Amino acid sequence: MNPLTPEEAATFERCMAVGGLAVFPADTVYGLACEPDSKEAIQRLYALKGRPPDKPAAVMFFSLDLALAALPELGERTAAVLEALLPGGVTLLLPNPARRFPLACGAGGGDPTTLGLRVPSLPPAAYALHSVRWPVLQSSANRSGAPDARTVEDVPEGIREGVDLVLDAGELPGTPSTVVDLRDYEATARWSIVRQGAVDEAHVREAIEG
Repeated sequence: MNPLTPEEAATFERCMAVGGLAVFPADTVYGLACEPDSKEAIQRLYALKGRPPDKPAAVMFFSLDLALAALPELGERTAAVLEALLPGGVTLLLPNPARRFPLACGAGGGDPTTLGLRVPSLPPAAYALHSVRWPVLQSSANRSGAPDARTVEDVPEGIREGVDLVLDAGELPGTPSTVVDLRDYEATARWSIVRQGAVDEAHVREAIEG
């Protein structure tokens, strides 16, 4: 498998800019991506997955620096946890007092005060995506509730045919991200794991508590 090229990364970015959908490799499983502020693109993505409209999706940045710059209201303690855990195979549930990326937070009735954040630790074959400067709304490239896709071939045919771009970086680990709730961390230092996944609890605890 040849690694993704800078040209493919640029095509991915253009696809997002014009409201397209893409299948792409993360650090865990294959994902679906679109522009996080495009209602039409998000509706297409959810329809392809069969995902309920009130169920939130995560926003993914391909650089930790860009993520921190986009969320200036994060407290120092929470930002320090981001720097300890990211990039990595975790989704962080963060307080969202500025109500950023409201469509990603579940435009059909989700919680706009909570933001799911991803910054992947990309495998070598997908390193070119680090050049992507804009965030994307991302969800796993499967039908809602179905197994996650380790390879492009594992992505359901209907999804592959329904998107505008497919990027193939070979086989991925196949375990989805660990979801960590940090919404109360700034005030109380409380955190919890909502879903165990690619990163085990011991690693998360070590990163957060030292």
